[in-house]
Parts: sequence; structure tokens; C-alpha cells
Amino acid sequence: MPKTVVKKNGNKENFIKEKIVVSIVKCGANINIARGIADKIEKHPHEEINTNDIRKNVLDELKLHNPDLPKRWLNYDKNIKRLYKHMY
Repeated sequence: MPKTVVKKNGNKENFIKEKIVVSIVKCGANINIARGIADKIEKHPHEEINTNDIRKNVLDELKLHNPDLPKRWLNYDKNIKRLYKHMY
């Protein structure tokens, strides 16, 4: 189970499963689907997981449930990152 997320810039933060759940629900997926995907990512066997691996897993799993969800998740993710850059 990952305890740390390694960001693109090399920074590390604690793994918080609910962040994954929230992002998946905000793109329009059912809460049960979101929790299932987050549970699978939480079972990652290493102490650390990078954001690219999280992103790939989320997109692959969303595609299995609905082919429109990956695009919506990418749009949500892009907009959140753009908002975050302007806040700080």
C-alpha cells in the first residue's frame, strides 16, 4: 500500500485515497466506481507511487466503466491544476 505520492516536480506528499475518489466523482462517475478504483490504487505494492501511475490507473479503470469518463476526468484534472497554479 502506498504511503507517499511522488509529484511530477519530485515533491512528496501523503497518499490520501479520498483525493482520488473525489476527482473521479467530480468527472461524473458513480461513487462506488470511484471507491473501487481508489481501492485498487491503494493496493499498489510499493511504499511510493508517482502521479503518472495514479493517472494511468484511473484512466484505464474509467475506460472500462464508460468510454467518456477518461476525457471528462482529464478535463477536470487540467482545470484543477490550472486553478491551483493561479492560487499560489
